Amino acid sequence: MAKIKMTTPLVEMDGDEMTRVLWKMIKEILLEPYIELNTEYYDLGLPYRDETGDQVTVDAANATKKYGVAVKCATITPNAARVEEYKLKEMWKSPNGTIRAILDGTVFRAPILVKGIQPYIPTWTKPITIARHAYGDIYKNVEMQVPAGAKCEIVCTDANGNETRKVIHQFGESGGIIQGVHNVDASITSFARCCFTYALDKKQDLWFAAKDTISKTYDHRFKDIFQEVYDTEFKTKFEEAGIEYFYTLIDDAVARVVRSDGGYIWACKNYDGDVMSDMLATAYGSLAMMTSVLVSPDGVYEYEAAHGTVQRHYYKYLKGETTSTNSVATIFAWTGALRKRGEMDGNEELMTFADKLEEATIRTIEEGVMTGDLAAMSTLDNVQKVDSETFLREIAARL
Repeated sequence: MAKIKMTTPLVEMDGDEMTRVLWKMIKEILLEPYIELNTEYYDLGLPYRDETGDQVTVDAANATKKYGVAVKCATITPNAARVEEYKLKEMWKSPNGTIRAILDGTVFRAPILVKGIQPYIPTWTKPITIARHAYGDIYKNVEMQVPAGAKCEIVCTDANGNETRKVIHQFGESGGIIQGVHNVDASITSFARCCFTYALDKKQDLWFAAKDTISKTYDHRFKDIFQEVYDTEFKTKFEEAGIEYFYTLIDDAVARVVRSDGGYIWACKNYDGDVMSDMLATAYGSLAMMTSVLVSPDGVYEYEAAHGTVQRHYYKYLKGETTSTNSVATIFAWTGALRKRGEMDGNEELMTFADKLEEATIRTIEEGVMTGDLAAMSTLDNVQKVDSETFLREIAARL
């Protein structure tokens, strides 16, 4: 058959370890036989990031802004052990953090549902997407230990040098701890726009939850900005799309989530999103079955798997041992990016291909052929555990 053509490139960011191995296999087995892949390639593997002083990450992010769509392989964020292992010049920052900052984006994580992998909450028949604000709060905090008898205050000095003070606590016989957190209106506004934009794109309801009854200034500011952005920019569009935005308290949201059947986007402040995204990943069954999409306020999309580089399997692979590594989330990163590229370019063939590849992947698992991690969880009869490459070739056969 004639291969599907792509008029505009998408940005391709290669990565590290076992996911880098799978990346190459996915392209060779599932993509290149059917598509004339048109990508602008950036090697975000740790050795090349080190060689370029991490400039390649910045270049990849800027290319994403230029072309509007990117697909990214999992990458290593080095710690001290990695610095020694790779003989790095320095302990480079998280590539995801760098890209997120340049795109001013919000991360949306959603599970991939298949029959036989049952969520721990049986009513969840549709995916719940977590949108996490990725700036400020305790992740940019200032904190200290306080001696007994100390008086602690917040002091704000305005641009004219005028001070405003508020007492945090007058410590008595017991010392204690304090921390200061902050956020900025511009970041909260970008977060809100990203959430509303993504909800429109997915045609799903958007929830936002905080604790404004207790945090009457800090959390209330989030609530007010979300409402203002919705009323001025998105209300009419939401009504035309037949979807809803509503705010509720975080404890009420948790209760609603547990009772729901899914199928919506749940926007959370930084810490709430950090905790709840891991809770959802576990409750749905597997982080290896979780997609991650970075969306900018102006509609730039970067797709990747939510999991890491699968280091343990990579070391087995280097020894020549057979691995059974789950590639589903990485496949769905590619299908998400190809579908979005197709949407932006009016390329129906590319969008249809993305749908069919996802369908073939899910059908493979639901027919009992899967990697070891899924085989251990599956409730299906006659489960066949296969190695990494065989799994991809089984998908190709169904595709």
